[in-house]
Amino acid sequence: MERQQINLYQSLRDFTDSRKRPKTALFLLLFLLLPLQSSKSATNKPQITTKYQKESALKSGLTANNRKDYVKEGKELLILWWNVENLFDTIDNPATEDNEFTPAGKRQWTEKKLALKRIRIRRVLETLKVDPDVDRYPDIIAFAETENRKVFVGSLKNITGISYRTVYYESPDTRGIDIGLAYNPKSVGLRASKAYHVPIVNDKPTRHIIAAGFSAGRHPFHLILNHWPSRAFDREWSEQKRIAAAKVARHIADSLRTVDLSADIIVMGDFNDEPHDRSVRDVLGSSGDRKKVLKECRELFYNCWSDYEGIGSYWYRNKWERIDQILISCGMLQPKGLSAAPNAFRCYHFPDMLTRSSGKPYQTYYRGQYKGGYSDHLPLLLRVSVEQ
Repeated sequence: MERQQINLYQSLRDFTDSRKRPKTALFLLLFLLLPLQSSKSATNKPQITTKYQKESALKSGLTANNRKDYVKEGKELLILWWNVENLFDTIDNPATEDNEFTPAGKRQWTEKKLALKRIRIRRVLETLKVDPDVDRYPDIIAFAETENRKVFVGSLKNITGISYRTVYYESPDTRGIDIGLAYNPKSVGLRASKAYHVPIVNDKPTRHIIAAGFSAGRHPFHLILNHWPSRAFDREWSEQKRIAAAKVARHIADSLRTVDLSADIIVMGDFNDEPHDRSVRDVLGSSGDRKKVLKECRELFYNCWSDYEGIGSYWYRNKWERIDQILISCGMLQPKGLSAAPNAFRCYHFPDMLTRSSGKPYQTYYRGQYKGGYSDHLPLLLRVSVEQ
């Protein structure tokens, strides 16, 4: 068994050339990520905040007093997604269009501004840790809009009481922005990961879609991380690019579900489309009906926004949008393995993350002017129960 695992993961490494089209590699990923019970790996993490599911704590028998003991036994995971808005270093990379984020560039991006950006990120994580309704750092963190591994890792250093390991793939995005993934090796183990190319015809390349297989105790689960092409210039004109990304994410999910129809899969990211848009609803297969998802396991994901009544993650043209999303497979609507209760999801913020005058996200830049805030997006949290 051990030798088989080594051979399978060696095959995965042979397939990690992200320039290859996903079609043939997808089914291989399936066998690589799903059935294995492999050794644990690790990364770094953040925290949570505010009135995070008091009702959930009461229903599950958890209170601020006993939640800590419950978490220490490994019965719960916290997962965070956040588009952190242009987490760049200050060095010009001639291979990408990042020169505006340099001291001499248009944004006058300096080491001092980068240091403040990192302070903002760490404050969010540390606020999560001291929130009595959370009382922990995230076990898994995924950031969009990070320039490279070094600036990503540096932003998660020096967080008291936790040390993350990272999974990082450089994408072909012309601006040089990627998705950074970090995890706490004490609570989850990394089994495999791969970056998938999104084919965009006659246009600039976009970010990879990242698939990562983890285990929590004896239970395997899977992440599919996304940062789809933006709506720049025209929403309808750019829609086909997001549909192309949705098809890749869907192929990965279908491959995993072919091996195990009830596989525990979390699809999350900045989709630049909302839950009702065609790319998410029809191509990826998003639904707000739990019963329907349970009946159509092979076709649908449950969109966690459906149970949530708070604000969206992104403010655009005087209204909140829900373009950052977390979707879960039917397996996570069942008690075996990993599961998420109806109130397991939230869009997280504390007062300083919003502007006092308008209540919008306190951005790093607003209309080209430096503001020194957190991000133009708010983070998403998912609390997951792990069967013992």
